[in-house]
Amino acid sequence: MMEEPFLVEFKKNCCYRLNEGQRMIHIALAKVAENDLWKVPVDNGMALGNQLLHCSGNMTQYIISSLGENIDKRERDLEFSTDRGFNKIELLEKLDKTITESKLVINNATKYQFIKYRKVQGFELSGIGVVLHAVEHFSYHVGQIAFWVKQLTKSDLGFYDDRNLNEK
Repeated sequence: MMEEPFLVEFKKNCCYRLNEGQRMIHIALAKVAENDLWKVPVDNGMALGNQLLHCSGNMTQYIISSLGENIDKRERDLEFSTDRGFNKIELLEKLDKTITESKLVINNATKYQFIKYRKVQGFELSGIGVVLHAVEHFSYHVGQIAFWVKQLTKSDLGFYDDRNLNEK
């Protein structure tokens, strides 16, 4: 059965946004040293390592568990309290695996999974709401990661060096 054009477009654009964030994080993290992973920008701020763990945790809970109708095993507090134990490669591999699995769940989800309401973190959301939250949340943290890497390295990240962003 052919999917409705809206759903096809929604899935495609959600996956595109996840890919863009993933691309930007890889560019940003290539510029920092291992000892920068657990530096905190401000009191109560999040280190790069915590940002990556948190992005993986949130995507897992919202997309893989909730939309994908799998058991939620997220341990959210550990995403913030961890301050060592992972290197850059391990963190990126964890994020990459989470994004790959999330895109698979999004692409395989049915129309009914997208309109069905469920409870996540105490919020009552449809599948569309779940995915919008996860994608928006990821983009928010990609921006925080980019800002912190720019501060640490005093350099431009060049996310769009290959594009003319002034083109109409």
